Amino acid sequence: MEVRYTADQVRYKTMTTTELRQSFLLENLFQPGRIDLIYSDLDRAIVGSAVPLDKELSLEATKKEMAAAYFAERREIGVFNIGAAGVIKVNDKSFELNNRDGLYIGQGSRTIIFSSKNNRQPAQFYLQSYPAHMAYPTTLIRMADANQVHAGSPEEANKRTIYQYIHVHGAQSCQLVMGYTQLQVGSIWNTMSTHTHQRRTEIYLYFDLDNQDIVFHFLGEPDETRHLVVRNGQAVMSPSWSIHSGVGTRKYAFIWGMGGENQEFTDMDAVAMDKLK
Repeated sequence: MEVRYTADQVRYKTMTTTELRQSFLLENLFQPGRIDLIYSDLDRAIVGSAVPLDKELSLEATKKEMAAAYFAERREIGVFNIGAAGVIKVNDKSFELNNRDGLYIGQGSRTIIFSSKNNRQPAQFYLQSYPAHMAYPTTLIRMADANQVHAGSPEEANKRTIYQYIHVHGAQSCQLVMGYTQLQVGSIWNTMSTHTHQRRTEIYLYFDLDNQDIVFHFLGEPDETRHLVVRNGQAVMSPSWSIHSGVGTRKYAFIWGMGGENQEFTDMDAVAMDKLK
């Protein structure tokens, strides 16, 4: 497990491109046959991926970073599948996830095992985890059952559908809020006008991009912005003081996950366009 300490409001202003990427960008997720995990100081989030091939992959606690007997001993987990069909076994129950299905795994789940239905077309599981103070039921959320919010317009090049999976009116959790946003053909902007979350951090996982396509992700304080070039399957961590917005070379999708003080999706501090610099 990699441990990541994110730059603060002062240090990021003088960082090089390489330093910004090392602090905020997660580049090496979705390695075949492996589980990769990053432990962040941002609300003690753990971000990771699992790509099982011919062998099952078991999600285990690390003694040094977690000091836990098992991964979900004091944590809850949200998982999305952005690959082919796969199975997650939680304790003695198996859940089959197709592309863009999600699974909430409650605190206290002792055994978590990932597998693919076909190792030549593996599942690609993305996971995000936060500390939890009580147990909620492990819940499968099909894409078709997610709450849909339609936003944007073709004129603003940001027509998109927001799919809410783990939230106050969906799968219940302690602090995790999670879902994904799909942009429509011809739309390339997300979350603009932008905002910050004083009470929550947020992590974006960009996907549904071809190899030649990129997203320019904007971060930083509203009057001191920076950008990262992001490719398919890469994630950006956003502290509570940072904006999080992006524009791509063509349509794409991104998984958003939040953890912190509350679960209100609309609890955000809007930034007027004339305040951005």
